[in-house]
Amino acid sequence: MRTTDRLLLRPFRDEDLPDWAAMNADPEVMQYLGQPLSRAQSDRIAEGVNAQYVAEGIGFLAIERRSDGALLGAGGLQREPWYPDDMELGWRLAREYWGHGYATEAAASWLEHAFTERSLPRVISITDTPNLRSIAVMKRIGMTFDHAAELEEDGTTFEATIYSITAAAWSGLQH
Repeated sequence: MRTTDRLLLRPFRDEDLPDWAAMNADPEVMQYLGQPLSRAQSDRIAEGVNAQYVAEGIGFLAIERRSDGALLGAGGLQREPWYPDDMELGWRLAREYWGHGYATEAAASWLEHAFTERSLPRVISITDTPNLRSIAVMKRIGMTFDHAAELEEDGTTFEATIYSITAAAWSGLQH
């Protein structure tokens, strides 16, 4: 569990599941993440996230607004099959919480965790190339363009943009 000025980054709770499912069923939220998900699919993701957090101390944890307990979305560190040697930083927020700096705040906290507590050499972030909102978050937290790639997920190919930041570059931004 991590906290920032405005956020609590924590495992999913049962009371989160309806809002999490509603967010994952929103076609606009899922535009660059595949098809909208069913309640059962969303529940399985939350269960898997919690299990990964218990086992490894990482995962795509719930993002809660501290002022009122609202579930804003999820984000965190995870491994992706395309880049098994790198830790990937990702986020997903409900549409009504876009544009308030929450993704940037959560992502910055996870970078701090990656470099200060896990001593990772670098962290990457992957998005569909047209997802300019996610690319903007990557830039705000100090990541720089790493490369473009054609990736495949569930039989569908997509054009991806990968940003990265090294521990040394992150450390230089902290001063």
